[in-house]
Amino acid sequence: MAGPLRIGNHEVRYPLIQGGMGVRISGWRLAGHVAKSGGVGLVAAAGISLNSGLFTGHNFLQVNPEALKQELRKAYEVAPDGVIGVNIMVALSDYEALVKAAVEGGAKVIVCGAGLPMTLPELTAHAPDVALVPIVSSVRAAQLIAKKWEKGYGRLPDAVVVEDPDTAGGHLGEKMENIGTGSYDHYGTIRGIKEFFQAEYGRSVPVIAAGGIWDRSDLLRALAEGADGVQMASRFVPTVECDADDAYKQAYLQCRQEDIGLIMSPAGLPGRAILSNQEKIPLYDEINGTTCGNGCLKKCSYKESGERFCIVSALDRAQRGDVETGLVFCGTNAWKADRITTVQEIFDELFAEEMAPAEEAA
Repeated sequence: MAGPLRIGNHEVRYPLIQGGMGVRISGWRLAGHVAKSGGVGLVAAAGISLNSGLFTGHNFLQVNPEALKQELRKAYEVAPDGVIGVNIMVALSDYEALVKAAVEGGAKVIVCGAGLPMTLPELTAHAPDVALVPIVSSVRAAQLIAKKWEKGYGRLPDAVVVEDPDTAGGHLGEKMENIGTGSYDHYGTIRGIKEFFQAEYGRSVPVIAAGGIWDRSDLLRALAEGADGVQMASRFVPTVECDADDAYKQAYLQCRQEDIGLIMSPAGLPGRAILSNQEKIPLYDEINGTTCGNGCLKKCSYKESGERFCIVSALDRAQRGDVETGLVFCGTNAWKADRITTVQEIFDELFAEEMAPAEEAA
């Protein structure tokens, strides 16, 4: 049975975190409805000012914090009592400012990946009720974070998301040559992290399985293998509430399993996406003379890359509906999408047996 999930001081009815999907794929609408349905809803901070009404073309970093707070306000209008948080990539150049904005905007959970969030407790020391959740893909990364946090700040993660690089979508925390070799043991890593916290600190820290979670059988397997909950992202894209354009959602419905693969992102990380338009993505920048004007990443190989393209521009085009030249990130199971559904319908499917007693009592 899938019971409640407690992360720090916050508890949700169902053990599900909605994954953060950057450049406005998971904005206020999706995060709010996931929280309303009984999960943890996450607004992705990356590229949040684009298409927000605040971005004028030259003030990307300046308005990102206010755009994030605006998004959180809207999400809480959907789910006033819900558990709503923010996903913030450590690799973002305005990472610290976005963490501050997340706290000011009322985020109850901050999830950080694309780098190790070593200073996150320091940045949030004035807000101890905000749950802090790193994303890792190895026991070693979880150990490094925990030891740094405990020694430097007297705090441990409130939960840990363990991402499977062989199945997850978007930017992946593993070297390209190590992905898909069959050597990665996702659930072994999850159990190893749980055992580490218990042995080292005598604490049971919730560990969340991420990557490839699509249906109830995936959920039940994750729980049976030792995970305390799941993070799900791609499944929520073909929903009415997803913040992306309808064309983006249709790309999921139309893609085939063989269309999904890996690219090397200018962010310096591998990424999993729909690659049927792969050649058109850098060609757009070449034809239009796209320049790197936003400085969104601490390190970006845009200028040095052979097939150069601006990652945030490519993701933004796709989110707005240009799936011909834009980049559509997804997990390995995106091809399973066969219809546009709703967030509540997904929860109904995933947690049908858990919902039944409450409905009968009503």
